[in-house]
Amino acid sequence: MQGAQKIEMASGTETFVGKDSPLYQDYDHLYQKIFQTQSIVVMVEGNEVKNAELMKAIDRLEHQVQDTEGVIETTSPASLIKTVNYQMTGRYVIPESDEEIEAIIDQNPDIFSQIVPDNTHVLISVVMAGSASDTAQEDILHATEDAVSFAEFPPSYTIIVTGDPAFSVNMNAEMNSSMGILLGLSGIFMVIVLFFVFRHVRWGLLPLPVVLLGIVYTFGAMGYIGITLSMVSMAAFPILIGVGIDYAIQFHNRLEEELQKNGGKGRAVVETIKNTGPAVLIALGMTGLGFVSLFTSSVPMIRDFGKLLLIGIIMCYLSSIFVGVVTVSLFDKYSKKNPLRKVAQRIKPAGIGKKEKLEKKRSGHRKEILLQKTTDLTIRYDIIVLGIAGLLCLGGLYADQSVAIQTDVETFVPQDMPALVDLQHMGDIMGGTDELNLIIKVEDTANPDVLKWMDQFSEHEVEGRKHIYSASSIVSLVKEKNGGTIPDTSQEVEEIYAEIPEAQKERYMYGKNMLLLNFNIGNAVSDIKVTGIQELTNIVKQDMQWMPAPPGTTVTITGNNVVFTEVITALTSGRVAMTFLGLALVLAGLYVIYRDWLKAIVPIIPMFIVIGWSGGVMYYLNIEYTPMTATLGALILGVGSEYAILMMERYFEEKDAGASPMEAIHMTSSKIGTAIIASGATTVFGFLALVASPFPMISNFGKVTVIDVMLALLATFVVFPPLIVLLDTWRDKRRGAVTVEKETKKQIQGAEI
Repeated sequence: MQGAQKIEMASGTETFVGKDSPLYQDYDHLYQKIFQTQSIVVMVEGNEVKNAELMKAIDRLEHQVQDTEGVIETTSPASLIKTVNYQMTGRYVIPESDEEIEAIIDQNPDIFSQIVPDNTHVLISVVMAGSASDTAQEDILHATEDAVSFAEFPPSYTIIVTGDPAFSVNMNAEMNSSMGILLGLSGIFMVIVLFFVFRHVRWGLLPLPVVLLGIVYTFGAMGYIGITLSMVSMAAFPILIGVGIDYAIQFHNRLEEELQKNGGKGRAVVETIKNTGPAVLIALGMTGLGFVSLFTSSVPMIRDFGKLLLIGIIMCYLSSIFVGVVTVSLFDKYSKKNPLRKVAQRIKPAGIGKKEKLEKKRSGHRKEILLQKTTDLTIRYDIIVLGIAGLLCLGGLYADQSVAIQTDVETFVPQDMPALVDLQHMGDIMGGTDELNLIIKVEDTANPDVLKWMDQFSEHEVEGRKHIYSASSIVSLVKEKNGGTIPDTSQEVEEIYAEIPEAQKERYMYGKNMLLLNFNIGNAVSDIKVTGIQELTNIVKQDMQWMPAPPGTTVTITGNNVVFTEVITALTSGRVAMTFLGLALVLAGLYVIYRDWLKAIVPIIPMFIVIGWSGGVMYYLNIEYTPMTATLGALILGVGSEYAILMMERYFEEKDAGASPMEAIHMTSSKIGTAIIASGATTVFGFLALVASPFPMISNFGKVTVIDVMLALLATFVVFPPLIVLLDTWRDKRRGAVTVEKETKKQIQGAEI
């Protein structure tokens, strides 16, 4: 619990791209730390915004915000009006009459068009460094909100505080609050499902507190190791409840089975640990190998998701084998000594206790019979069952190629989140603000040839490229100071630079060797999507080859959109590689453990079939791939392989005891089948909590995983039995044939001698 207090939230670019990658270093070192700024925008709405009373309130707001630590500058119509008024009258004040205010704004459209877009809206920009921490952004946001309340705006105006930092801060808060709801719902669902499907044992709700203890251990490890809580990693905890409770159920179920044999509590614990411990540990290992494939992702939050799942299942296993087994043993010991129980047995009418036990036995017996009949049916029609399963798998893999990819981050968050609504509203008023940022490294920032190339190239791109709407750079400031032209000598350029205020120069120039050129591409993320931004970036690169920069100049295209589109593409296109790597790891792990190709391949085949089915489900339900659903293959493999491994372990345990393949699979289905159904049901209900998430990305992920776990259970009881009986019988016959052949050869050789 102490470690959990060290957990930090993360939602920035570093959650999408590794800090050691060239892509991030270009973005972080060349753009974010040097040029990029972030703005909290205060948007004022009203019937008429060109009036003195409103401008004085804006002026009061600006004065208060400017004193906040971390604020670089503020831009508002009030300060610009005072500047223009000073140039006209020599007085740096806001005019008293509405007519004067309106005249200044209307006569200077180049200055005011961006911050007074129409007669009913005014924008105030509070600028901070692009590298400002989440804490600094939150402090400045709260300071701005406080300043709004103290500025005494006229009552007829609506004030909205928005912008990317406000959206980020509010999203972190929403993530934090929704995680508690998800865990609570997951716990409630667990209680319900355990009550109904785990009634054949005593203390059927005990696995829940056992797994919750494992979750507490996981929270602590997360804080100490330094794994941040992101939009993806927060979904790991309901998943861990669903997966981890399997371990507690398996140990609990086997211990109860051993206790009923009356071999003594010590013997029951030993048999449980000896038989179930290794089986569950192998299942955990294979689940972990499935999750290890997530480490190959280039996206940090997916790697953190994999780390969290891997740590979580280990913690839940430790909690189950130590706390769970010991607790059941202690409960059994003290329940027989409980004097209240003896009194209750005396008060209870004769026969009721026996009747309840008999009903429980009948219920369990009915489940066993149903599972045995299902097993018999699938084995009788083994070729048909396996053929249909295989065809559906191939069809799903083919359909998976047509599943769309969603890349707009705004679709990942709750659509009714106030911060998102405000941000979208601002976008409707201001137009798009997405950019391509070109970092230009030069030998001398005052080289007129470089400035002329930037001017010509900008004009060519704005006029010739459909989705590039405007360009901004130091060039426009130089031309403004020089009558609309660029000087011919470096000395003249240096003289103009000396006249430009430092705050303006710093936006487009760094030292003597670096310049910035921004292309405004509107609402590109929502309009042309990732593929469009990639194509536009490639077009700009091609144009630079046809219109090359002067010698000694290098140009790097970077910025938020470039980084994000590269990452999303790598993430979604890499999902197939992650899935097949997971399959290979699990297959190799099983072979290393068993040294038996049959035991290695049998658990893999049903899960491969389920992965194919999953692709078909996503296509049929029209669910798009996101950073979360891209991990489904590894997740299905990790979760589903456990069921097949536990079934296989019990099958060979029964076979080693002398049972035939048919007898062994019957015993397996009846003895461990009910526990697997209980485990699967709890996993389904654990994932079901994700469906209630306000984040659409997590909710859709929950829907698909619920269906996939149900498909994994279906494959365990429908595909696995005929598969293992068919392959094991074939191998036994082959071994028998080889043995007979060897004996025959020996007899022939003996006869010849």
